[in-house]
Amino acid sequence: MERGSGSPEVKIGLIDGPVVTQHPDLTGEHLHEILGSSGGTCTQANSAACLHGTFVAGILSARRSSAAPAICPDCTLLIRPIFTETTAGREHMPSATPRELATAIVECIGSGARVINLSLALAQPSVKDEQALEEALNLAVSRGVIIVAAAGNQGTLGSSAITRHPWVIPVVACDFRGRPIDESNLGSSIGKRGFRAPGDSITSLGSEGQSLALGGTSVAVPFVTGAIALLWSEFPSATAVQIKLALTQASTSRRASVVPPLLDAAAAYQVLLVTNGRRRTA
Repeated sequence: MERGSGSPEVKIGLIDGPVVTQHPDLTGEHLHEILGSSGGTCTQANSAACLHGTFVAGILSARRSSAAPAICPDCTLLIRPIFTETTAGREHMPSATPRELATAIVECIGSGARVINLSLALAQPSVKDEQALEEALNLAVSRGVIIVAAAGNQGTLGSSAITRHPWVIPVVACDFRGRPIDESNLGSSIGKRGFRAPGDSITSLGSEGQSLALGGTSVAVPFVTGAIALLWSEFPSATAVQIKLALTQASTSRRASVVPPLLDAAAAYQVLLVTNGRRRTA
């Protein structure tokens, strides 16, 4: 983040709730809606879907002067709503069916997303629908689009149709000492391919103008997504495989553990400096 605020050429697919796109702390010129079942802008600011989408968008794309992390405000954020604005409250992780998610992923890829943020859980799984999701994830592989997904907040050992896919980067939430929070899911596929990232009492944008603090794996995901977007902004010729490999090489040695290593974006930058030559000029 000290080296830059991202590049508009790097597009992030945000599959989440709708976003208060007119929020004064969001850089509106870099927000673009992918119209799905509903518009990208909130119609009910007090809904859980709107709160969740705006909160995650703030971590990625808020102004650097705001209270939010504001990781890559100059990257392009493609907003693809998948949660309906039906309930009020602070649900930590809204859910979507595998088929709904598959459709949203395909649309984000078609709109030019380089990395896709999935701060969500799966609902109503079925073999047929999970096959559609696997096909969408396989399309991401073939197009070189990185998928970053929440490990889940059930505090269990295991995986889902998302996190067990070999291309997906699962994310575990940790506290400010780097320890996984109690409710974060863990598992062999999560430990093998995932990362820990901040997800305990994170402050970001509220949907009704205020700032608020939330936690969980859905909050941790955009830290990894944002780091990837910043790295791609600095090394635009890098492939998706090179970006993922740099992150893996930057982490501490992976053991056969259900707990993934801590994200180290600065070390990944140094790896890419060696493997991809000089970074882009400003």
